[in-house]
Amino acid sequence: MAYEKPCRTCTDFKTWVKLQQQTFDSGKSDTQKTQAGASTAAVRRDDCPLTRDKLGSKTWAFLHTMAARYPVQPNEEQKSDMKKFIHLFSKFYPCHTCAEDFQEQLKDMPPQTDSQKALSQWFCAVHNEVNKKLGKPEFDCKLVDQRWRDGWLDGSCN
Repeated sequence: MAYEKPCRTCTDFKTWVKLQQQTFDSGKSDTQKTQAGASTAAVRRDDCPLTRDKLGSKTWAFLHTMAARYPVQPNEEQKSDMKKFIHLFSKFYPCHTCAEDFQEQLKDMPPQTDSQKALSQWFCAVHNEVNKKLGKPEFDCKLVDQRWRDGWLDGSCN
Protein backbone atom coordinates (compact mmCIF):
# COMPACT_ATOMS: atom_id res chain seq x y z
CA MET A 1 0.00 0.00 0.00
CA ALA A 2 1.22 3.50 -0.77
CA TYR A 3 0.59 6.29 1.72
CA GLU A 4 1.23 9.90 0.75
CA LYS A 5 1.63 11.39 4.21
CA PRO A 6 2.58 9.67 7.47
CA CYS A 7 -0.15 9.70 10.08
CA ARG A 8 0.26 9.81 13.87
CA THR A 9 -0.98 6.24 14.10
CA CYS A 10 1.68 4.95 11.70
CA THR A 11 4.62 7.07 12.83
CA ASP A 12 6.23 7.49 16.23
CA PHE A 13 5.44 10.90 17.72
CA LYS A 14 8.88 12.52 17.42
CA THR A 15 9.17 11.60 13.74
CA TRP A 16 5.59 12.71 13.05
CA VAL A 17 6.19 16.12 14.66
CA LYS A 18 9.34 16.63 12.58
CA LEU A 19 7.50 15.65 9.38
CA GLN A 20 4.63 17.99 10.20
CA GLN A 21 7.02 20.86 10.92
CA GLN A 22 8.93 20.22 7.68
CA THR A 23 5.69 20.25 5.70
CA PHE A 24 4.51 23.39 7.48
CA ASP A 25 7.85 25.18 7.11
CA SER A 26 8.40 24.29 3.45
CA GLY A 27 5.83 26.86 2.31
CA LYS A 28 7.02 29.74 4.53
CA SER A 29 9.55 32.49 4.18
CA ASP A 30 12.39 32.71 6.74
CA THR A 31 10.62 35.62 8.48
CA GLN A 32 7.39 33.64 8.75
CA LYS A 33 9.30 30.66 10.15
CA THR A 34 10.89 32.81 12.87
CA GLN A 35 7.56 34.41 13.80
CA ALA A 36 5.79 31.04 13.83
CA GLY A 37 8.44 29.53 16.10
CA ALA A 38 7.63 32.08 18.79
CA SER A 39 3.91 31.33 18.74
CA THR A 40 3.81 27.51 18.50
CA ALA A 41 3.70 26.86 22.25
CA ALA A 42 0.09 25.61 22.19
CA VAL A 43 -1.65 23.92 25.09
CA ARG A 44 -1.33 20.12 24.88
CA ARG A 45 -4.73 18.45 24.43
CA ASP A 46 -5.76 15.02 25.71
CA ASP A 47 -8.12 14.22 22.82
CA CYS A 48 -5.68 14.10 19.91
CA PRO A 49 -5.32 11.17 17.51
CA LEU A 50 -3.31 8.38 19.07
CA THR A 51 0.38 8.11 18.34
CA ARG A 52 1.74 4.75 17.27
CA ASP A 53 3.11 4.14 20.78
CA LYS A 54 -0.17 5.00 22.52
CA LEU A 55 -2.17 2.98 20.02
CA GLY A 56 0.13 0.00 20.56
CA SER A 57 -0.08 0.21 24.33
CA LYS A 58 -3.87 0.49 24.36
CA THR A 59 -4.20 -2.27 21.76
CA TRP A 60 -2.07 -4.69 23.75
CA ALA A 61 -4.11 -3.88 26.87
CA PHE A 62 -7.30 -4.68 24.97
CA LEU A 63 -5.94 -7.91 23.44
CA HIS A 64 -4.51 -9.23 26.71
CA THR A 65 -7.73 -8.38 28.56
CA MET A 66 -9.80 -10.05 25.85
CA ALA A 67 -7.64 -13.18 26.18
CA ALA A 68 -7.98 -13.08 29.98
CA ARG A 69 -11.78 -13.12 29.59
CA TYR A 70 -11.82 -15.77 26.88
CA PRO A 71 -13.61 -18.99 27.92
CA VAL A 72 -11.55 -21.50 29.87
CA GLN A 73 -12.96 -24.22 27.59
CA PRO A 74 -14.26 -22.51 24.44
CA ASN A 75 -16.53 -24.35 22.04
CA GLU A 76 -15.54 -24.86 18.41
CA GLU A 77 -17.42 -21.75 17.25
CA GLN A 78 -15.64 -19.57 19.82
CA LYS A 79 -12.26 -20.98 18.79
CA SER A 80 -13.01 -20.33 15.13
CA ASP A 81 -14.39 -16.84 15.80
CA MET A 82 -11.29 -15.85 17.78
CA LYS A 83 -8.98 -17.04 15.01
CA LYS A 84 -11.02 -15.08 12.47
CA PHE A 85 -10.98 -12.01 14.70
CA ILE A 86 -7.20 -12.12 15.06
CA HIS A 87 -6.65 -12.50 11.33
CA LEU A 88 -9.13 -9.73 10.47
CA PHE A 89 -7.63 -7.53 13.18
CA SER A 90 -4.21 -7.95 11.55
CA LYS A 91 -5.63 -6.69 8.25
CA PHE A 92 -7.37 -3.60 9.63
CA TYR A 93 -4.95 -2.44 12.31
CA PRO A 94 -4.53 1.32 11.77
CA CYS A 95 -0.72 1.30 11.62
CA HIS A 96 -0.02 -0.30 8.25
CA THR A 97 3.58 -1.29 9.03
CA CYS A 98 2.47 -2.86 12.33
CA ALA A 99 -0.38 -4.65 10.55
CA GLU A 100 1.93 -6.08 7.91
CA ASP A 101 4.40 -7.19 10.58
CA PHE A 102 1.61 -8.85 12.59
CA GLN A 103 0.36 -10.67 9.48
CA GLU A 104 3.85 -12.07 8.92
CA GLN A 105 4.07 -13.02 12.57
CA LEU A 106 0.79 -14.95 12.31
CA LYS A 107 2.34 -17.16 9.65
CA ASP A 108 5.07 -18.26 12.08
CA MET A 109 2.94 -18.18 15.22
CA PRO A 110 -0.68 -19.09 14.42
CA PRO A 111 -3.26 -18.17 17.09
CA GLN A 112 -3.71 -20.70 19.89
CA THR A 113 -7.41 -20.62 20.76
CA ASP A 114 -8.02 -23.96 22.50
CA SER A 115 -8.37 -22.37 25.96
CA GLN A 116 -8.07 -19.13 27.91
CA LYS A 117 -4.62 -20.18 29.06
CA ALA A 118 -3.47 -21.04 25.53
CA LEU A 119 -4.72 -17.75 24.10
CA SER A 120 -3.26 -15.66 26.94
CA GLN A 121 0.11 -17.38 26.59
CA TRP A 122 0.02 -16.98 22.82
CA PHE A 123 -0.67 -13.22 23.06
CA CYS A 124 2.11 -12.91 25.62
CA ALA A 125 4.58 -14.71 23.33
CA VAL A 126 3.53 -12.59 20.33
CA HIS A 127 3.78 -9.40 22.39
CA ASN A 128 7.24 -10.42 23.59
CA GLU A 129 8.35 -10.92 19.98
CA VAL A 130 7.23 -7.37 19.20
CA ASN A 131 8.98 -6.09 22.34
CA LYS A 132 12.22 -7.76 21.23
CA LYS A 133 12.01 -6.03 17.84
CA LEU A 134 11.44 -2.69 19.56
CA GLY A 135 14.24 -3.20 22.07
CA LYS A 136 11.79 -3.32 24.98
CA PRO A 137 11.95 -5.76 27.89
CA GLU A 138 10.06 -9.02 27.67
CA PHE A 139 7.20 -9.82 30.04
CA ASP A 140 7.26 -12.98 32.17
CA CYS A 141 4.40 -14.96 30.60
CA LYS A 142 3.89 -16.91 33.84
CA LEU A 143 2.35 -13.67 35.19
CA VAL A 144 -0.28 -12.98 32.49
CA ASP A 145 -3.27 -13.99 34.61
CA GLN A 146 -2.13 -11.79 37.49
CA ARG A 147 -1.50 -8.86 35.13
CA TRP A 148 -4.63 -9.12 32.99
CA ARG A 149 -7.24 -11.23 34.80
CA ASP A 150 -6.87 -11.74 38.56
CA GLY A 151 -4.69 -8.86 39.75
CA TRP A 152 -1.33 -9.03 41.49
CA LEU A 153 -0.95 -11.48 44.38
CA ASP A 154 0.11 -8.66 46.72
CA GLY A 155 -3.42 -7.24 46.56
CA SER A 156 -2.32 -3.95 44.99
CA CYS A 157 -5.16 -4.12 42.47
CA ASN A 158 -7.90 -4.49 45.12
